Amino acid sequence: MSRGLGSLGAVTAGANPVTAPSLDGLRERFRRVAVVHDWLTIPGGSEQVVLELLEMFPQAELFTSVYDPGPWPAQIKNRTVHSSFLNRIPGAVRHYPKLLPLMNRAFRSFDLSSFDLVLSSSHACAKNVRTPPGTLHVCYCHTPMRYAWDEGFLDGEDVGGLTRLLLPPLLARLRRQDLAGAGGPDVFVANSRHVANRIERYYGRSAEVVHPPVDVEHFLGLRRTPEDFYLVFGRVVPYKRVDLAVAACAGLSRQLRVAGGGRALEAVSAGAGEDTRFLGKVSEAERDRLLGGARALLFPGEEDFGIVPVEAQAAGVPVIAYGVGGAAESVLD
Repeated sequence: MSRGLGSLGAVTAGANPVTAPSLDGLRERFRRVAVVHDWLTIPGGSEQVVLELLEMFPQAELFTSVYDPGPWPAQIKNRTVHSSFLNRIPGAVRHYPKLLPLMNRAFRSFDLSSFDLVLSSSHACAKNVRTPPGTLHVCYCHTPMRYAWDEGFLDGEDVGGLTRLLLPPLLARLRRQDLAGAGGPDVFVANSRHVANRIERYYGRSAEVVHPPVDVEHFLGLRRTPEDFYLVFGRVVPYKRVDLAVAACAGLSRQLRVAGGGRALEAVSAGAGEDTRFLGKVSEAERDRLLGGARALLFPGEEDFGIVPVEAQAAGVPVIAYGVGGAAESVLD
């Protein structure tokens, strides 16, 4: 796996990789490009895809529902970012998952009539944007909306008692909207075979598989000095099941380092043993040091692809993963 999304150029051009035009050719063909992403609040794997798309098309304008400029590099901050009306709601940056019922309306409110190419990076509603006739819409789908299709996905979320009572009709509405939105893109691109199968199952659409960007060259060069701790790296949100890794290490009296923050951090830390350390968000240098010393990476959640296990394996770190989803495609048993 490489850092680039080069084969996406072939998909965009409607050609096979052998005959696909160069990036310069694509930029010449598509002068007005819109990149649409669900929300820009906390950096993660899907946002790495956004950064790669912006590198492919430096002239692109960026559209998103909710935008917090704080955590992003100049590649995002220094370009036009169009946020939706949801961004004006107090607390939207922190509580954006609760705005899901309004997301479809937010994305369909964007005027994309002046663009030649729309690239949606979608795990929720970004793919639901309206595109005019003659505009090519390629959706890089990280997954069909998990909130709508995966039973139990919201179990660990703090949605409140009243909201939970209203969930069945709300989720049914989200499924209808998600399925309707799936008819919009001209081409679907999936980040794994697992997600391509989900796209076919829920949307009845086929998808090309283009793995997300992973800078394996950097991690191949890291020095390994193994120590006696296990590592969890990434956002601490309910579906990633960091609580399982924390409970396992507490029960076995194993040392654990949790690098990353998120809305489930408080709940997860409640079950931690005395040998577990929560490091919060770490720098790239500290990430590399942790990968250099970790006995193994623990990856207990079901991911659509899972960039972190690929990075860890490139660094020579064994991975203990839940054997479903994207991890089953990148971690060899």
